[in-house]
Order: sequence, then C-alpha cells, then structure tokens
Amino acid sequence: MPIDKIKLETEISDAFIKFQRTLIGRGPEAARAYIIEDMVLIRLKGVLTVEETHLVKSSKGRQVVKEMRQVLRETFSAEAEDLISHLTGCRVISSHSDISTKTGERVEIYILDVNLEKKIKL
Repeated sequence: MPIDKIKLETEISDAFIKFQRTLIGRGPEAARAYIIEDMVLIRLKGVLTVEETHLVKSSKGRQVVKEMRQVLRETFSAEAEDLISHLTGCRVISSHSDISTKTGERVEIYILDVNLEKKIKL
C-alpha cells in the first residue's frame, strides 16, 4: 500500500509538536513538515518562550538565546533523529537546525539515506 505524502508530513509535524512540548514544556505555535527528495524539512513557528522574547530585544540576549537553543538541540538531536527514522522508515544520515531570533521560527532538516519522496511515489 503506497504511503500518502501529505499524511506522513502531517504525522511528522504532529509528532514534532508533541516532542517539543515534552522537551521544552511548550510546543511551537505551528509546525509544517516537507518531504523533499532525501530530506525532511520541518518549519516551526512561534518557538520562543516569553522569556526568550524579552531576551532577543538586545544583541547579548539574541546571542544567549541562540547559544542556549544550540546546546539544547545538541542534547536532543539523537532522540529527534530516532523519531524521524521511526516515522519515515529511513535512516537519518545527518541533521541540521537553526533558529531565527527575529521571527521566532526554527527549521530542522533531516538528511535520509534514501530518496523518501521517490519511495513514496512508487
């Protein structure tokens, strides 16, 4: 039975929101996952906490938030990669993340061992 791309993207988005809520205590305001060839791109909106929103008003605060989020990301990257592997049935080769202190968005990119988009279409 073929996998529905939109359904899988929705499952990934929902799972990531739940994962973030467990990890940080609150999830993003919105999340959207995209399967693009051998990548899963997740765009998370509204990820800054109330405290972080105040901190990013200064240069030093933006630096602190970025550094803290990078350290936090490093501590949960294996769990996040396992989650993506479980949902997609593919091995994650690498993952990357960045946060915008300007917009309060974060992106997560997971590189898979196969072209998932092509696999889904078969």
